[in-house]
Amino acid sequence: MLAREVLGLPIPNAGPVFVAALVGHVAAGLTAVVSGALAAAARKRPGRHPRAGRVYLWALGAVAATATVLAAIRWRQDAHLFAIAVVAAGLGWYGYRARRRRRPGWPVRHAIGMGGSYVALLTGFYVDNGPFLPLWNRFPPASFWVLPAAVGAPLIWLGVRRFARAAVRPSAGRGWVRAGRRARPRRASRPRTRR
Repeated sequence: MLAREVLGLPIPNAGPVFVAALVGHVAAGLTAVVSGALAAAARKRPGRHPRAGRVYLWALGAVAATATVLAAIRWRQDAHLFAIAVVAAGLGWYGYRARRRRRPGWPVRHAIGMGGSYVALLTGFYVDNGPFLPLWNRFPPASFWVLPAAVGAPLIWLGVRRFARAAVRPSAGRGWVRAGRRARPRRASRPRTRR
């Protein structure tokens, strides 16, 4: 039961609450995609990265909230999209908490959580809209589930590798630096002498 099409995408005729939630969902999704890309591309230091990351997290929360409303109205058609939204929000929260707690190894957990949530966000978009998009409509339906992860997982892996390499690196003439702090260099063992 489709009422109309907008930009070639079918819009279900499920009442005004559904349409209002869908408008909010689309706006939050676009905000999350743009702010997530900005946060990922920005230098990892105070400024653009944390600002874009906060916008991304709030937008991701709005995507999950509106997906809940959409799924409640049309559960049979949207249950899988609700599950994807819950996974995306959960991974985003995990990445945020890793950053806030700053326990050892937090940058890796932060990158996995935030990167994974972005992959899940894009997966939800392509699973729902891929069959109606030019070029994407030529792919088999299973590819909408797999392609975002096939592209995103290697990028997340590269980021994690960079964080792991930065965690322990030689420092010019000052011993080893571990996770931003000076670590004690190992002392060479001295031969024991008898007295």
